[in-house]
Amino acid sequence: MGVPKVTTDGPKKTDPHDPVKWLGTVVERLKWWSPGNCQKLFLEAELIELCYRAREQFWKSSVLLQVDAPVNICGDIHGQFEDLLALFELTGYPPHQKYLFLGDYVDRGPFSIEVITLLFAFQILHPDKFYLLRGNHESRPVNMQYGFYLECRKRYSERLYDAFQLAFYCMPLCAVVSKKIICMHGGISEDLIDLNQLNKVDRPCDIPDIGVIADLTWADPDDKLQGYGGSPRGAGRSFGPEAVRKFLQLHSLDLVVRAHQVVMDGYEFFAQQQLVTIFSAPAYCGQFDNAGAVLNVDYNLVRIYFFSFLRFSISIILQACSFTIFRPDKNFNGLASDEKTKKQGKKDGH
Repeated sequence: MGVPKVTTDGPKKTDPHDPVKWLGTVVERLKWWSPGNCQKLFLEAELIELCYRAREQFWKSSVLLQVDAPVNICGDIHGQFEDLLALFELTGYPPHQKYLFLGDYVDRGPFSIEVITLLFAFQILHPDKFYLLRGNHESRPVNMQYGFYLECRKRYSERLYDAFQLAFYCMPLCAVVSKKIICMHGGISEDLIDLNQLNKVDRPCDIPDIGVIADLTWADPDDKLQGYGGSPRGAGRSFGPEAVRKFLQLHSLDLVVRAHQVVMDGYEFFAQQQLVTIFSAPAYCGQFDNAGAVLNVDYNLVRIYFFSFLRFSISIILQACSFTIFRPDKNFNGLASDEKTKKQGKKDGH
């Protein structure tokens, strides 16, 4: 499929024979975005083209990504496009900053199409600087129910919805940062004995209710457990602190980073700081007063890894990490705005 020309109220020049320039216009047009002009920015054919290109990029990558620090790790976005733009404004746009997103880009919020369009464009433009993992909402049975299907059908058509699903089916499920931090959307799995198992996942695939893929996208920590147990969500499993400790020991890792749950400060530690939950959608759905957060992993993690024969504890690993917190605030006009703070992981996980 060729890339069509588009007339918009924002940047207008695009070359159908130059995908890089075209993708650049996708990003630029989204920077012109407002709720009033959202339907003027893209033709449906463009968005379908973007889905095809994203799917091909996912095919080129492994189900298990290897990512080097420094990197910014982000949790759920859930269609909150204005908050996504604020995140990039405050933390830095790619490729000047490297990002790893942990899934749940669509559903719940009102502008899932814009969120996933911008993230797909960055992922295709900067494959060595921008990484997207799959969340449980990047699944047809879920996003058919929680808003994305209706948004696509109302604003474009079911054809666009189906194109997004084909891309979602091929997304990576897990990432390891500098061989020390394992990242996923949901949580750990007792069935994941060797990380090389993930390279045998047959894509495209949807997300089942049980097994490794289900756990990586659905599982939750539960401090009432020690090992593993059933999940009230009806998919994946729950796991306790002892399960986290054994999982990290088995795979010679030091920290689990996951998303999937609203946490009021934007981040929350579990299992004596061996696991942290990151959530990046502040004032979630307009119903919570939560902050959003980004986990910033810097070069210190690489230096610590080089000296890992000394068997550094998790508190030392966290010296390489800090949190950028986006707190919803009200200005004097009563309008929401984002307030940025930074906290060191070594100080704030106790």
